[in-house]
Amino acid sequence: MRIELDRVVKQGGVALPLTSLAVESGEAVRVVVETEQRPTVLGLLASGRMRPDEGAVLLDGEPGRRREVRHRTALVDAPAVSDPEPDVSLAGAIAEELLFAGVPGDPRSVRRWAAQLGVEAERDLPMADVEPATRIRVLTELAVLRDRVEAVVLVSPDRHGGDPRAWWAQARRLAARGFAVLVLCGEAADAVLRADEAAEEEAEAAA
Repeated sequence: MRIELDRVVKQGGVALPLTSLAVESGEAVRVVVETEQRPTVLGLLASGRMRPDEGAVLLDGEPGRRREVRHRTALVDAPAVSDPEPDVSLAGAIAEELLFAGVPGDPRSVRRWAAQLGVEAERDLPMADVEPATRIRVLTELAVLRDRVEAVVLVSPDRHGGDPRAWWAQARRLAARGFAVLVLCGEAADAVLRADEAAEEEAEAAA
């Protein structure tokens, strides 16, 4: 599966300036998107949930398949669109995500999934108090349970604070399992990860 945004624009460049990107199965891609609104707008476009004013959204190189992109892509933690309410408990968020996936979300099932995800002790915490790394791992792992989902678009994980290496490691784990993973983040978080990647490349070159 390959999702491509070809020179897309929204609201004359105000909501989103000219943007092109691509992500495919087995790949984790970061794209830097600044301002409060633009990450969500780009996430909606990349997941097939919004039509660009200019440009095209392609699936496997073909235009006109936006609805299929939507069905095969999970939009995760997008502010005011798919993020859990801050006062909802982690257990409540798990229940909701299970229902989206067509899986029973009763208390017993929630407890079982919390145990499987290693978050039994945090079940009663409000989402606002859940560690950023735990939040992203739980939300993405539950999102890929949905039928037909082959791609994940994760919006602004850096807004929760914490170490960007944690959510980037989760994105790479999902990619290693065959999902296409697009992460939309800010410049500061991306700079940390780029520095790590440059250091890894230098170490490999020296070995």
